[in-house]
Amino acid sequence: MDIKVWMYLVYLAVSIGLTIWVARALTRNGLVFLAEVFADDRLAQAVNNLLVVGFYLLNLGYVTVAMRHSEPVGSTSAAMEELSLKIGLVLLVLGALHFFNVYALGRYRRSRLRQFATQPPLAPIGRLPMQHTYPAGPPPAGQPGPPVGGSPGSTPPAR
Repeated sequence: MDIKVWMYLVYLAVSIGLTIWVARALTRNGLVFLAEVFADDRLAQAVNNLLVVGFYLLNLGYVTVAMRHSEPVGSTSAAMEELSLKIGLVLLVLGALHFFNVYALGRYRRSRLRQFATQPPLAPIGRLPMQHTYPAGPPPAGQPGPPVGGSPGSTPPAR
């Protein structure tokens, strides 16, 4: 067999092995997070299964598309360099998919928690005094104006 075929075989073995390892780790550890996000174990398990299937499809699809190498591989060192580039790209795709899933589920969780919150996120420190504002200028005809000599509710000054 030629060096290029060995490079392909090693690339497929490493990429598929990494994909399976990451998918199992995400399935195991992600279920706890999904149960917290959805507050329903059955829904969390279903979403977890769907995410794993999507993860496999996207990543293995990328692995097979990125496998192609049109130039001839002349030496073992050139094969190793090409192999490291391809496996590095697979790892970057795995990381990007994981980051996107965690980000999207975290946003969903925050919005769900905000929706069910019974109190504001921060407790009030104090209260501001009520201030009545009156329009500048004389009141329109037929409407009473503000009391003369001070704030509303105070007694007028003695003369």
